[in-house]
Amino acid sequence: MSKRWYVVHVYSGMEKSVQKALIERIDRAALQTSFGRILVPSEEVVEMRGGQKSISERRIFPGYVLVEMDLTDETWHLVKNTNRVTGFLGGSGNRPSPISEKEVEKILSQMEEGVEKPRPKILFEVGEMVRVKEGPFADFNGNVEEVNYEKSKVRVSVTIFGRATPVELDFSQVEKT
Repeated sequence: MSKRWYVVHVYSGMEKSVQKALIERIDRAALQTSFGRILVPSEEVVEMRGGQKSISERRIFPGYVLVEMDLTDETWHLVKNTNRVTGFLGGSGNRPSPISEKEVEKILSQMEEGVEKPRPKILFEVGEMVRVKEGPFADFNGNVEEVNYEKSKVRVSVTIFGRATPVELDFSQVEKT
C-alpha cells in the first residue's frame, strides 16, 4: 500500500499540539510504518514592529493538519480519536478521501517559498486607500501607487494643499482604511 495524504480538521490554534500528539500516539501504537509525514502547513511572514523586522509563522490553513498515511481501520481510529481532532476533510464518515499529489506539492512549495523568502504580514494593492499613521503626514489618506515588498515600503499619493504628492513610507506607517 502506498501512503496518501489526508486533511485532518483540528481545533483552530491547536495544529502544533495535534501534530505532536499524533506523533506520540503513532510511536506508542508502533504504527510508524503506516504513517509518513505529519505537517502543519505554515509560512513565515515579516512584519515591522517598533522599527524592527520581526519574522513570525502564519498558518496557511488554520485548523488543518496534513497526514501522510496508509488508510486502515486502525490508522483511521488512531487519528480520529486524538484529542482536539474533529475529523477528516472529504469523503464519508469513516472513509475519508485523500488529496491529490498535485495539491500536496503546491502546499509544500508554498511552505518552502515562505521559508526562503518570508512574505509580508499585510499585503497592499496598487489603487488601495490607506491612512498614514505616523510621521509628518499622519492622519492623511492616500492612494497606494507602488508597493516594494523587498524594502517593506509603499509609495502613497497624498493630497497636500490640493495637489497629489507621492510619499514613500514604511509598511508600519500606514494602515488600510
